[in-house]
Parts: sequence; C-alpha cells; structure tokens
Amino acid sequence: MNGKATTTRTRLDRGRSALGPALELVHTGRAPTRAVLTSELGVTRATAGAVAAELEALGLIQVDSRPAAAGSQGRPSHRLAVHDSGPVALAAQVHADGFRAALVGLGGEIVATDPGCVTVSADPAQVLGEVVEAGAALLRGSGRRCVGAGLAVPSAVAEPEGTALNPLHLAWPAGSPVREIFAERVRAAGITGPAFTGNDVNLAALAEHRHGAGRGARDLLCVATGHRGVGGALVLDGRLHSGSSGLALEVGHLTVNPDGRPCYCGSRGCLDVEADPLAFLTAAGRAPGPEVSLLEQSRALLCHEYADVSVRRAAEELVDRLGLGLAGLVNILNPDRIILGGLHKALLEADPERLRAVVADRSLWGRSGGVPILACSLDHNSLVGAAELAWQPVLDDPLGALAHQA
Repeated sequence: MNGKATTTRTRLDRGRSALGPALELVHTGRAPTRAVLTSELGVTRATAGAVAAELEALGLIQVDSRPAAAGSQGRPSHRLAVHDSGPVALAAQVHADGFRAALVGLGGEIVATDPGCVTVSADPAQVLGEVVEAGAALLRGSGRRCVGAGLAVPSAVAEPEGTALNPLHLAWPAGSPVREIFAERVRAAGITGPAFTGNDVNLAALAEHRHGAGRGARDLLCVATGHRGVGGALVLDGRLHSGSSGLALEVGHLTVNPDGRPCYCGSRGCLDVEADPLAFLTAAGRAPGPEVSLLEQSRALLCHEYADVSVRRAAEELVDRLGLGLAGLVNILNPDRIILGGLHKALLEADPERLRAVVADRSLWGRSGGVPILACSLDHNSLVGAAELAWQPVLDDPLGALAHQA
C-alpha cells in the first residue's frame, strides 16, 4: 500500500467512530456542508472528508463537490444531503379509524405511502398482517433496500416486552404483544432488518424534534390528539424520555374537570375525554358522521364554521381544558418548548392567544417565564417517528447495521 493510500486509510480509521454522529447530523439537517460537519464533529477537514466519502459509499448520503457558500472555516465547502435513492424504513401507524403504511428515507422524507383501510378489527394479528402486506407492496414497487420497520400505536407500549398495555381506542386486548406480532409479520413478508413498536405520540415527538417544530429544543413537551384521546411525550437532551418501562407521560389521564365526562380508564374528566375530537364535536352540538374520521370532522368544523357561536364556544371550552393540563405539565417538567398536534394544533391556530394566556395564568412562572407553544409542522409525524425507530441502529452504527443486513 502506497503512502497516500495509507494516509487515507488512517484518516478513515480515525473517523470510523464518527460515522454514526456524522450521519445523524446530515439526517437531521444540521450538517448541510462538509465544513459544518467538520466543525460539529470536531475533527480535521481531511477526516470529515473521509467520513463523508464512506457514508456516500454506503449509499446513505450524497456529496456534491460543486462549491457551496463559504463554510464556517471560510472556504467553499462540499454540500451534503441524504441520498435521494438510498435505503428506506417501513413505517406503519394504526389508529381508531384505520391504518397507514409508508416508506421513509433518511431526513424524514416520506417516499411512498398507502392509506390502508378505514376500519380496524379487534384482532391485532389480522390488522398488523394487513399493515405489513401494504408496506411490502410499497417496497416491491420502490425497489429500495429496507433497513427495518417501525410501528406506531395509540397505546402505552411497555418495555422491553413491546406489549400494548391500554389500546383503549382499538378494542384490542390489554397487553397485546404488538411488537412480537409485528416482527413476525415483517419476517414472514421477507422484509429485512429489525422491527420496533412505540406509542404514536412518543414517535410524533421524536420526529418533530429531529425534523420539525421541535428541532433545537433541549426539553420538548409534545401533546396531541390522535383520532381519539390525548397523548403526551417528552424529549430530554435530545432523547425520548419513556420512563423506566416505556410508560412515561400518560398525560391523557390528567384530570382537568372533576365533574366531567366518564373516561375509559374508569375515572372522570380526564384530558383524554375532555379535549379530544369527540369532545369537541359533542360540545359544538354536532353528531359525528361516518364519512371521515372524527379528527378530520373536527378540523373541518374549526376551519369552516369557527364563526358559529356554538363552534367557537366549544373551541374555547377545549382550549381552557387543554390549557389547564398544559399548565400542570409546565409546572412539573419546565420544558423549553411545547408543540401541539392533531386537533390541538388546530385549536392553537384558531385562537393562539387564548391558549397561551390560560397556560401563563396557571403556570408558576406566569407570563414572565412563558414557554413557547408551537404547532407540529410535519405531516404524518407518527409515521416518520416510527421510521426513526428503524433508522436508529443505522444512525448508531452505519457500517455494522448495514453489514448485518447484507
């Protein structure tokens, strides 16, 4: 081996441990150029170049050698981006009104999607079989390599077993082994890579933190309505906080109205039944219809009929209940940003000042220490978050993860 080749190999060996951190920087958009990558990794320009070249050889990123704007070190720098025809993760989401399968590439890009069915049976094995079948069809059509699969469900998911403890809105048995069933269906379909399962709002928060409205937050609180119920999630120092066994942040069962509606959990006046789409439609005096999901009906009502007195009053009632719950969470968690999804996003956009005022008035820190409250910005963020689970082994160790699947 000549001296030049030896030097190149030495640089790559030194930078091999930086492959994962480098890929994550490109994946999350924090290293758009090689100069920024060099600065973020704290390595030499030559080592950063070797790392970028290795990730390109793996088919994960693209390096554009045409000069971009001057980098942080004052030189024109190569541009870095995720590979536009690289591997994908199979992502799936199951909710009360159906399921959706998708292929998601690095950077959180949804490559293809299948809306799936509009009804979900009480048999998780049947539903997850249909989910994986839809995903496998997408993979066959794409011709892309698959790194793994992730599933988002509207339930707390116990770790390490991967059981759905309380899939109340799916009529699935409590403790359903969803990860085991999902992994079996994935293997049976001939899909390579590991399979993961997580709570849908946890995964939405993870996706928003990496690619959306939560990017740059240190301690991020996410609260969202799904198609039914209310969920919460917390990202601390860039990592999803799921508690000792995956059950943290069950915010849907905070009591916000002691004399309120009966909750599925056996209590009364929980956020889960006081601030979800069904609660809004009921408060507005609208009978839910079968044509589209409760979430879509609620959004349409806010968008097109907000001037109606009954709709506005219903929105204000939900905002007040939601604000009460958020204030309690702010007092306990002290996040530096709150993001809202589902119907809560629409309520924030309809009357942003009312919600912020309710939270500030009931927060210990008041308006002087008010936490920013923003709307989630990603379409299908739970799907993107499910894909993040499958991408994580690759982000941790690109060479090892891809070699293991070869």
